Amino acid sequence: MSVDETLPTTGAPAPAAPAAGRRLRGDLGVWSIVFMVAAAASPLGVIGGPVAIGISTGNGAGFPATYVVAGVALLLFAVGFTAMTPHVGTAGAFSAYVSRGLGRRTGLGAGFAALLSYLTLEAGVYGLMGPGVDNLLVSYGLPHVPWWVYALAAFALVTFLGHRNIELSGKVLAVGLVAEVVIVLVFDAVVVFSGGDGGLSTGIVSPTAILSGAPGLGILFAILGFLGFEATAVFRDEARDPERTVARATYLALGLIAVFYAVSSWALVSAYGDEDAVRVATDSGGTMLADATQEYLGTVGAHVVQVLFVTSVFACILSFHNIVARYVFGLAGRGVLPRGLGVAHARHGSPHRASAATSAVVALLIVLGAVAGLDAIGQYYTWLGGFASVGVVVLYALTSLAVVVFFARRRELGVGVVRGIVAPAVGFAALGFFLVLILQNLTGLVGGSVPLAWTVVGLLVLAFALGPVVARRDVPEGGR
Repeated sequence: MSVDETLPTTGAPAPAAPAAGRRLRGDLGVWSIVFMVAAAASPLGVIGGPVAIGISTGNGAGFPATYVVAGVALLLFAVGFTAMTPHVGTAGAFSAYVSRGLGRRTGLGAGFAALLSYLTLEAGVYGLMGPGVDNLLVSYGLPHVPWWVYALAAFALVTFLGHRNIELSGKVLAVGLVAEVVIVLVFDAVVVFSGGDGGLSTGIVSPTAILSGAPGLGILFAILGFLGFEATAVFRDEARDPERTVARATYLALGLIAVFYAVSSWALVSAYGDEDAVRVATDSGGTMLADATQEYLGTVGAHVVQVLFVTSVFACILSFHNIVARYVFGLAGRGVLPRGLGVAHARHGSPHRASAATSAVVALLIVLGAVAGLDAIGQYYTWLGGFASVGVVVLYALTSLAVVVFFARRRELGVGVVRGIVAPAVGFAALGFFLVLILQNLTGLVGGSVPLAWTVVGLLVLAFALGPVVARRDVPEGGR
């Protein structure tokens, strides 16, 4: 049995660190981890992708406000998450936190659900990558090419970088992230100072607009922009001074992401006007950002945005690939996946085998999407991204509950009631409410297909059910 199951009411120490041969290596500081998870959020990719989908299928001109609402709920989650971090001695993120609070079996189920959610999201973002590269090259006179051709080319590069030390990925992500943030902020400033198309949008502060349409889908696509911010904890083995680094990186990443998306999505709506923004997002969402930058920044600005959109989406894929590989690595180290996947590279200190296994599954999903003839954005990306969002909202809520239970049983640890119980409890309630809204609107996400909506729910239930099934093979952290 695990530490948490044998000593449920004591201040048991966090699990021991993994053996050296199974420990990842790195020297990541606060900003390196912030770049890693902010790149997963893909600032420009979100403004050019999920924002348009959220406006068209969610709550229209009120959609930017959902970033504020989601950000507040996730801040409450982060308070408890960071309070518990010093008491979680492994890099298992959702799985490790839930295990410490709710027991090994539930934690393993959370690990499988997280793996499935992030894996589908990594694969789904290739549905943005392919058309993004195609649109860019067509603008320079090249012929149209099927989306999956460029997706597979990007896949090869991601696979190579995933094999190497994490610091190489961090440097690649940092350069791209700074460039895309700068160009979006320039666009925001130009729209604001020009007054937009007939005045700046008021939807962000209008209760009528915020609650219009399908706010559940609005919340879903808003949360999609935050996915990965909690993965700061996944990099704790590769972090410098993880106890402080992880907490600081989590708050920084969450705050920057929330403010950036709220302001930039509001500026995009303002660029068209409240009514026209909904029409454009519905009719030509894939080019909504490009068309707006053409108008406000000119041809040069539009081309720069097209290039950086591609690099942004690539950075997002690479970041999620690193996250997924570390989930695979952690589960393999516990014996619930083949143990060979839990071995670090002798020279790079990377989860190279876990990375290769992740690549194999992603390649299969890309090929299946291509063979099925799915529309890259409207079906392949939207369906897989929506599935991932549902899964991660469940995991956020479950982790918040785990934090409450953990500190309620271990009051002697000295963590304040507000940090350890009140904030995560309120966060749990808010996230549970979000989940209800999302499930009520789930069929709208998948083209009105009830069977497909039930498939989404069923796959997540199955992932959680695997926890108790494989628990007998689990090796508690630090033991073999």
